Amino acid sequence: MRAWLLIGALVTVLFTVVWTSGTVNTVLGGAEQGQQAQLMGFGCNAAVGPWQGGNEERGSADASRLNQEQREIAALIISIGKQREIPPLGWQVAIQAGMTESGLRNLNYGDRDSLGIFQMRPSMNWGSPSEVTDPVYAINKFYDVLQKVPNWQERRPGDVSQAVERSAFPDRYHRWEPMAASLISGLGQITDPTGCGRGVGNLLPPSQAAGTAIQYALAELGEEYVWGATGPDTYDCSGLVLRAFESAGITVPRVSQDQYAKGGAFLPVRDAQPGDLLFWATDRSDPNTVHHVAIYLGDGKYVHAPQTGDVVKISNLNWDDSELMPQAVRPGV
Repeated sequence: MRAWLLIGALVTVLFTVVWTSGTVNTVLGGAEQGQQAQLMGFGCNAAVGPWQGGNEERGSADASRLNQEQREIAALIISIGKQREIPPLGWQVAIQAGMTESGLRNLNYGDRDSLGIFQMRPSMNWGSPSEVTDPVYAINKFYDVLQKVPNWQERRPGDVSQAVERSAFPDRYHRWEPMAASLISGLGQITDPTGCGRGVGNLLPPSQAAGTAIQYALAELGEEYVWGATGPDTYDCSGLVLRAFESAGITVPRVSQDQYAKGGAFLPVRDAQPGDLLFWATDRSDPNTVHHVAIYLGDGKYVHAPQTGDVVKISNLNWDDSELMPQAVRPGV
């Protein structure tokens, strides 16, 4: 049975979400409302999250495995981007697209008539076979199309790669974010790859969907934890997150490891805002060991479905927990 009286008290006393001009303000423990968050665009590589704490090492490791041809193509992407005065984000988008499509190789084969670094199809008006297999032509053509993508400098790099490529597998471009950041840092001599030469990257603030997801989760307080359950009367940790954001019109993956890897944009965990996802792992340097997820409420509190024998509840966050992942995830971004 749902704890409706408890819910009412918690929503009234502990946590109130106020919507003003589409942004989130929070009131916790009777504190005054926070000032309205300003709408800010992405930094170049905000989706990678903090450069320290795993991504720098992962990106460097991936980059170190590239052969000479791959590194030369990456360097050419950066060089042409610089010549055209395209911001470093554009170099990153192109590197992620090239790595995903061809492994940063100038292929003379591909699916149907796809060819070259970006697997461009002559039949889709990308150019002739000889043109799309000319690296200089292909990179310039990619940049031409990139610059026509609306608001491309304010979007997640992998999503922009997809907007140019129009792939049937849109999520695969995100895999190479850390590596691309490492390459623009090294080959492109960008000292702050998280911000791509424009200062520290900033994410859009939580939207109204974050509040809707929070309200859903709070309405489930007291429901029993059952491994593998996704509601409506029992949940595991990721099942609660799945249904909470589904209620807000946002699709996130089913399990916690995928929610971490593909659930949204990364940001430093200490910068988390209400509606962001928190994760715990047995090895914080290995995302494959993520075993728990929760929805952050603000003021050091989060709502979650803990474990067998427990119920959906609000807990206090230990910022020094050795298993707390250094990155939070903002769904819908």
